[in-house]
Amino acid sequence: MTTTQSAQLKSMLPVLRRFAYSLTGSMADADDLLQNTVEKLLSKPIPEDVELLAWSYRVCRNLWIDEYRANKVRQAAVHKPELQQTDIDATSQITADITLKQVESAMATLPDDQREVLSLVAVQGMSYQDTATVLSVPSGTVMSRLARARTKLAQILNLDKSNEVTA
Repeated sequence: MTTTQSAQLKSMLPVLRRFAYSLTGSMADADDLLQNTVEKLLSKPIPEDVELLAWSYRVCRNLWIDEYRANKVRQAAVHKPELQQTDIDATSQITADITLKQVESAMATLPDDQREVLSLVAVQGMSYQDTATVLSVPSGTVMSRLARARTKLAQILNLDKSNEVTA
């Protein structure tokens, strides 16, 4: 990795961290994923003809997919409820945190392909074409997945509001 690429990578860390968080839903897991991504980027040569940011997103996404699959295998092998994270008392949370948790929860129900596109476009602010390049799919597929993801999120969040008791 060249000095210029190292400087670019350093400046991209906050963006990559947000992307990792949008994939994992946990800041601790996002930090682990970011560390693994940076380690992989530093240890392997970066292809000459790719943009560093797009390549970084792809490496991060692939590492997350590998870890996600490994976790599914581990969870199927051993299920220990005492190791699961306990719920946080909702009364101690401010309204913004509750809303964020609802959105995160709703995003977690989306299929992986829709969550990835939504994260890259809506959270990271990438263009449809850049997202298509990162995910190696046509831009029409990006638009389709994004539309389905937004529709599903709207349905989930409206269901939450329809269950509220009005005074």
